Amino acid sequence: MTDTVTFADLALPAPLLQALADVGYETPSPIQAACIPHLLAGHDILGEAQTGTGKTAAFALPMLARLDLADRRPQVLVLTPTRELAIQVAEAFQKYAHHLRDFHVLPLYGGQSMVVQLRQLSRGAQIIVGTPGRVMDHLERGSLKLDTLSGLVLDEADEMLRMGFIEDVEWILEHTPSGRQTALFSATMPDAIRRVAHQHLREPKEVKIRAATSTVSAISQRYWLVRGVDKLDALTRILDAEEKLDAAIVFVRTKTATTELADKLEARGYAAAALNGDMTQGLRERVIEQLKNGSLDIVVATDVAARGIDVPRISHVINYDIPYDTEAYVHRIGRTGRAGREGSAILFVAPRESRMLKAIERATRQPIEAIALPSREEVAGRRVAQFKQLVLDTLQQEDLGFFMEVVNGLVDEHEIDAHEIAAALAFLAQRDKPLQVEESGRGWDIATAPERDRRPPRETVRDGMREERGEREPRPNRDEILSRRRAFADGALVRYRIAVGRNQGATPKEIVGAIANEGGIEGKYIGQIHLFDDYSTVELPASLPGELLGLLKRTRVRQCALDIRPLTEAEAASTPARRPRRDAGDAPERTKRPYDERRPRDNDRPQSKSYDKPYDKPHAKTERAPYPPKSGEKPRPAGGDKPWKRKDKR
Repeated sequence: MTDTVTFADLALPAPLLQALADVGYETPSPIQAACIPHLLAGHDILGEAQTGTGKTAAFALPMLARLDLADRRPQVLVLTPTRELAIQVAEAFQKYAHHLRDFHVLPLYGGQSMVVQLRQLSRGAQIIVGTPGRVMDHLERGSLKLDTLSGLVLDEADEMLRMGFIEDVEWILEHTPSGRQTALFSATMPDAIRRVAHQHLREPKEVKIRAATSTVSAISQRYWLVRGVDKLDALTRILDAEEKLDAAIVFVRTKTATTELADKLEARGYAAAALNGDMTQGLRERVIEQLKNGSLDIVVATDVAARGIDVPRISHVINYDIPYDTEAYVHRIGRTGRAGREGSAILFVAPRESRMLKAIERATRQPIEAIALPSREEVAGRRVAQFKQLVLDTLQQEDLGFFMEVVNGLVDEHEIDAHEIAAALAFLAQRDKPLQVEESGRGWDIATAPERDRRPPRETVRDGMREERGEREPRPNRDEILSRRRAFADGALVRYRIAVGRNQGATPKEIVGAIANEGGIEGKYIGQIHLFDDYSTVELPASLPGELLGLLKRTRVRQCALDIRPLTEAEAASTPARRPRRDAGDAPERTKRPYDERRPRDNDRPQSKSYDKPYDKPHAKTERAPYPPKSGEKPRPAGGDKPWKRKDKR
């Protein structure tokens, strides 16, 4: 295929070409140009392409071209890993079939009323788009029959494998006609996916689009090396300092973190909302719609919940929590830079996560640039510039006659200078995002970190050999190491009480993991932990913000909320601290007892006889009846308990 190929050259029916012209599509993407002719010819397809390459149209257009619109029974089944993607694919079918009469597409996914879906299935639909679990439910109920199926599409098969749906997918495939046409699309091609393709596809045409370079090349990738606990402070600074930020998806690992972080951002004046699997489907759809129409600017989401989101406004993807694998990272940043648009991806990397950073660079085949955290002065300057531009736009676009009269009235009635009134209005207009950014005193960034922390993490090369190093500095003693470990913000560690202890089965490792993962606190800022029966104490920085304490209160260990709070003075006095070290001071001199001095006899235990010990007791004197001899065996002597020894040696 050449660059001059258009959709009109692909032998698509006129109604589909008209729909493509309506939305402004003229030239197919590489995946579309490669797949559409094969699918129109009836071949199976094994396609490897990243998200955002246009693969939905690559299978939707030829499937629509081969439909029998007079038959309302299911003819094409599309399986997707998430409900968001199912809705998106169904909307794409509806868009491309705009000029097809009597066309019906039905999305089936969990979270929607089963009664509604049963009613829609009874009306009939030529194309079914669904998640594996809900499709299985309808097949088992008998409400969905696939005996008339002529085409089947597995979209984002690697994601279905990662989410554990691959067995469900194979079960569904076994309940479809053997003569169907099948198209399998995946961003990556692990062995399990190839096994499914080998078993269920018939001589497929393989299409491989190197979208990692085309998609990722349109995305600016940067990372910030996390210092301390102020990830939230860093996030707000980045959101304020990015010049071309229109809308952003912020990725975190847990459902709890989505709501916690979204609430914190909203409290700081950002139009933010959470998106996770625990939300009702109606609420999830409303969040995405608000992101599209501009009511929301930031969505905090998990990997699963964000699958299938295609919103043109998304200019930035921020990996607040680093993903567990490189495939998840590629899927994440695919939410921006789609269909030729530019995008930006920012990754928060803790020092211990530098190895994953290198793996991501290898997967995307691009170096990821380190950035310094924007200073508070830069953030304040950016906010002031945005405020000035907002004022200028308002002066040019709005009729301000009434408001001029209000200001003139204030000037005349109270003899106030107009500049003072304007300053007061600017103060009121800043709301939750002050134009002057105050110093929080917490955390480090690359620009302000001590010289000791400027050096990059030491790399290791293959075969476990480290790179050669120069002369080492003298190793600090233990007190210096402890002192550095406790250096957090203002430097003080205080003892906190948490409502979980030995009786709940808690361990120090679990407590550290919960605090580090949920609170974003590095292990070096977590001090001594002491377990008691029904509670424990842990040393944490004295400068922990209240919002972080609120998050840790709800964090759970062994199904129990930590309910963390600082120890009171009375509790600290009654709760033993860690045992003092021997080198903490001079130990009192111990008196040596003379060698021949003995304790008073009345305090001694009674002298024990040697045969009181089990191994010194004499054998019992009582005789017992011998065991009846087996056939061919000599009888045992009466009273003896030792077996006969064999004379022959083996």
